[in-house]
Amino acid sequence: MLEIRWHSRAGQGAVTGAKGLADIVARTGKKVQAFATYGSAKRGEAMAAFDKIDDKPILNHEKYMSPDYVLVIDPGLTFITDIFESTKPTTKYIITTHLSKEELIAKKPELKDKEFYVVDCIKISLDTLGKPIPNAPMLGALIKVTELSGDPLLKFDFFKEAFKDVLGKKLPQKLIDGNMLAVQRAYDEVK
Repeated sequence: MLEIRWHSRAGQGAVTGAKGLADIVARTGKKVQAFATYGSAKRGEAMAAFDKIDDKPILNHEKYMSPDYVLVIDPGLTFITDIFESTKPTTKYIITTHLSKEELIAKKPELKDKEFYVVDCIKISLDTLGKPIPNAPMLGALIKVTELSGDPLLKFDFFKEAFKDVLGKKLPQKLIDGNMLAVQRAYDEVK
């Protein structure tokens, strides 16, 4: 089973991102779960969202997991939440930050021996959408990192077409275009 944990603040779109990813992956015939846990559920409070993906039915509905990927879409949460909770040696981290990998290691030395990637999802979303909603760029980064790891979650072209369809259910064309640009930029810029 592939397990993904998102670290976010309420209002940044982690739940929407997790559910959107689940919708897209389900189109491939895989079984999926997407859910979240909230603290006080107030906008800006730390929260987590989760995706579970498997070829067979997922019978475990607990939030506890040993994630294969940890997605941190709020840069500050890297320092104030335990992004390493219940991870394994092979867990890969994708962290939203304006810092280089070296600068981030200097501030968070625990990352030194981890496989992690950085991308500035906040800047990308501000540039493409005019709002700091980093979930779409994080999805683009995730697709790229799974490719780099040698076990692609989805083909990028399939992901883009399916994501456009998912967005089309509830957003106007201008926001669909902005989100598609954000996904492409993060895919291209993840380091």
